[in-house]
Amino acid sequence: MAGALPGKLLTAGLFGAGIILVASGLLSENSFAQLAGRTVPILLFVAAMTVVTDLAESAGVFKVVTAKLARGRQRVPRSDPQGEKAAAPSQRILLLWLLVVALATVSTIFLSLDTTAVLVTPVVVSLAKHARIHPLPFALTTVWLANTASLLLPVSNLTNLLAQHRLNISPAQFAELMWAPALVGVAVPVAFLFLIFRKQFRGRFVPPAVPAVTDKALLLLSGITLAALLPALVSGMPVWIPASFAAAFLLVVFLVRQRAALRWSMLPIQPLLLAMGLFLVVATLQDHGLAEAFSRFAGTGDGLASLLQIAGVGAVAANGVNNLPGYLALEPLANSPLRLAALLIGVNFGPLVSPWASLATLLWHSRLKALGITISWRGYALAGLCLVVVLIPSSIVALWWAAGMPA
Repeated sequence: MAGALPGKLLTAGLFGAGIILVASGLLSENSFAQLAGRTVPILLFVAAMTVVTDLAESAGVFKVVTAKLARGRQRVPRSDPQGEKAAAPSQRILLLWLLVVALATVSTIFLSLDTTAVLVTPVVVSLAKHARIHPLPFALTTVWLANTASLLLPVSNLTNLLAQHRLNISPAQFAELMWAPALVGVAVPVAFLFLIFRKQFRGRFVPPAVPAVTDKALLLLSGITLAALLPALVSGMPVWIPASFAAAFLLVVFLVRQRAALRWSMLPIQPLLLAMGLFLVVATLQDHGLAEAFSRFAGTGDGLASLLQIAGVGAVAANGVNNLPGYLALEPLANSPLRLAALLIGVNFGPLVSPWASLATLLWHSRLKALGITISWRGYALAGLCLVVVLIPSSIVALWWAAGMPA
């Protein structure tokens, strides 16, 4: 409880400051109206997706799917009520790690980086413990890919949703703009992780049995809802609409079949209030010349050097404060699709150094603490810095190349 207090105080302080800025008129009515029009649908989406993924996790969807994937094509014996488990052939640890890579990547792209941090982290750590290897490679894979795989679709990251609204493009058009750096954002971290932990990936393990399911109908309905939601999120309709329908449906299902799983803590009240406070504070600073203060460092135009500049400034801003206010502060300087894409590269790929750079990293760390796993922030920052100085320039070059190498 004491560890959560600073975060609650920060949230209350930022949200309270935002309210004061609106009430005092320091944030103009026009700016407030524009901000509300952009961010309210996004915050609704975040709340709905949190409920959907939390309920799907309660139904056992993520654990069952992961356990089945870990076994590959083998027949899957289920856990015996008396605790006995059927013997299963062993699998290579390298294949298990590749499964973690795939799971973290798909989860981040389609369900958001925060989902990966909160729900995938404990699942893959449990897999690592079952394989009797140190969970650090699996945990680091999850948090790195939660951040770096979050570039392809608008739903992958809150910053992407803001950028999509600014560009007024469909999810398909967004993916067409971002596909090349998004590919680099997965390939380069995976290569780094393999080089760092290749010795730990040797050997074999016995896959876990698929966990016993107490309510098969609940599992099936939750799985179908999640599967139906994924294409709806990339269909082009406002993402808060399908997410809200999915959340409402699952709430009714759980109300009928497992009411005890429903709790107010499913609603991400603290992250939402924190986001609202950040939105209001940064919008006020924008009204009073924040963008101009950064303009001398962010470059101009769509040339390679200028794209590198705005991405670099975005990465520094994200690690200095957080990726969300970093994006909002620099968005006015991203006055073309390529510059906006480069800014997203900076604020999405940059938060691998400081622990507060993205909410996903903080959520990931809290999950690890609950699992009894200690992380050295010095080692985390050093490894992240080594990755970022390679990842961001290579991603910008990929973006520049895919766009036809503008002058």
